[in-house]
Amino acid sequence: MSDIDPVQLASLLCSKLCHDLLSPVGALSNGLELLSDEKDPDMRDRCFELLEQSAQISTDKLKFFRLAFGAAGGFGDMIDVDEPRALVDALVAKNERVEANWALATARLPKGAVKVLLNFAQMGLDALVRGGTLDIGAEMRGGATEIVVRATGPKIAFDQTIGKALSGEGELTSRTAPAFMLCELAEADGGGLQYHLGEGSLVLGAELPTDTDGLIG
Repeated sequence: MSDIDPVQLASLLCSKLCHDLLSPVGALSNGLELLSDEKDPDMRDRCFELLEQSAQISTDKLKFFRLAFGAAGGFGDMIDVDEPRALVDALVAKNERVEANWALATARLPKGAVKVLLNFAQMGLDALVRGGTLDIGAEMRGGATEIVVRATGPKIAFDQTIGKALSGEGELTSRTAPAFMLCELAEADGGGLQYHLGEGSLVLGAELPTDTDGLIG
């Protein structure tokens, strides 16, 4: 695996998060501008609805990013699976063409595994450009946490530079930074990530060693 400058990685992750938040936050700004000039009661009600939707999207994304990239839950903690599940379901709910199915064989997961699960789910959701099914599974057995995310749909759009980055290969950019982060996380503890891109499907998998206290790392 190539050496990754942690400062550059952090900078690129920040750039990606700012880019992803620009749309809903920009919609809030535009909505407020429209509201200030609008006199019709019905149109003002519609503006308030759009503002509420944009605010909810921004909140959902911030909560997702906080756990997927930040230090939410404390360091080295186990996290109830209901928390990442609720975050993914909130993102999926914004796309009526995507259905999420869950197979979680444990009530809690190590924090590092939750980061992998959330980022895999985001990658799978992004790949379903025409809708489809997102299957997410996780279990702890034999001293390891195993995670599988499968995206199935009529058209799968997956940038394979992201796939290469999961193995620490290729160029570090704002687009590949999350995958490089996952690779660093997995390899630091002797784990591994993999992906398979097939006809109408994308499968992302991880095996992350778990120590005797049930925590990664």
